[in-house]
Amino acid sequence: MITGDKIYLKAVEQEDLEQLKEWRNLPDFRKHFREYRELNSAMQQKWYESFVVNDKNTIMFSIFKKDTDELVGCCGLCYINWVHRNADLSLYIGHENAYIDDTGLAEEACSLLLEYGFNEINLHKIWTEIYDFDEKKQKLYKKFGFSQDGVLRDQYYYDGKWCNSLILSLISNEFSAP
Repeated sequence: MITGDKIYLKAVEQEDLEQLKEWRNLPDFRKHFREYRELNSAMQQKWYESFVVNDKNTIMFSIFKKDTDELVGCCGLCYINWVHRNADLSLYIGHENAYIDDTGLAEEACSLLLEYGFNEINLHKIWTEIYDFDEKKQKLYKKFGFSQDGVLRDQYYYDGKWCNSLILSLISNEFSAP
């Protein structure tokens, strides 16, 4: 368990899956994810078994509020390359359908995850891909000093138009919690 001021991160458990699936299936959330399909229970179970349980290159956490032990979101490091010491960051807050909240839960989860990635498992770089309309994550990652490494033009079709993917990254020596 990784503990912060308002939240703690804990390995995703079987009992978290139904709530995580419900949040992932919200249309306003799903538009931000690479997985565009609505998830069913079998798909969610397969993800859990394949990636959470059996993939050494994926470390996923459920996010809980400390004061209530309420599940509020999910985050993790995916596609970990242990040789080149980099990983893809994944994060959302489902609590009150926030996606990325304004109350500090996402910010604290991101801080804890970056701290874990850089200082516990010794990653050199943490990167992420977000879509250009995702202003909440752009603002969040800017607080941590992420740099834009590139743009994949017309990478994603959403709401009747083509959108760009932004590739952002943070190097370990650039990291300091906001």
